[in-house]
Amino acid sequence: MPVTLADDLAYAVSLPTPPRRVVSLVPSITEALATTCPERLVGATDWCTHPEGLAVQRVRGTKNPDLRAVEALEPDLVVANKEENRELDVRRLRDAGVPVWVTDIETVPAALDSLGRLFRDVLDVGTPDWLVAAADEWGGPVPETVVDVAVAIWRDPWMAVGRDTFTGDLVSRLGWRNVLAGSDDRYPHVDLDELDREGVVVLLPDEPYVFTPDDGPEAFDRARTALVSGRLLTWYGPSLVGARASLTAAVER
Repeated sequence: MPVTLADDLAYAVSLPTPPRRVVSLVPSITEALATTCPERLVGATDWCTHPEGLAVQRVRGTKNPDLRAVEALEPDLVVANKEENRELDVRRLRDAGVPVWVTDIETVPAALDSLGRLFRDVLDVGTPDWLVAAADEWGGPVPETVVDVAVAIWRDPWMAVGRDTFTGDLVSRLGWRNVLAGSDDRYPHVDLDELDREGVVVLLPDEPYVFTPDDGPEAFDRARTALVSGRLLTWYGPSLVGARASLTAAVER
């Protein structure tokens, strides 16, 4: 007997009880599904790199999924995300009769809540141990600021994390202040001088742009830089467990 539940955008989704064939269009959620109920995951994007060795059908990218390939997998649920996936693709899948559950995640608490609903209410597998551990690690109050940071995500042109993002919320929960949090855009184009400031630590992740010891740090004269895992900064899921200690160590090194 199908059940109808409202996704994060309040869209009513009619689902089998529970879904058995799931396609994920979100790398973070792919990792969460593969860790929790791998037997149900039948498809994922080319960008779904974790866990390593994931052996499921690939359906191209997050912004250009192969919808025919998705439909051919006969999923009883596709999981998408408001930021990572296009509304057009979600609409086309729904028009083809494929149930799509859209998540909306811009903060760490929203991630914990959204993933909790997905596993408890939609997939009916209870609350995973890793999600309990992530809630314990990240569920406390936001600490006072101890470090000013900027989070670069691209160069030539330079881009960084601005306002209202999951990454911005995560760094605030480490006691770090994103100096570009007041930007008009969520991911603004910036001049290098806006990042290269005295007293600021510029975080250089390895995704989406792959910053390396030889590509990124050499551009800065005044700011200190820290090469960090982009997955720990931007993914929500099992990667949250242990991320606090790893990111803190990278910046305090």
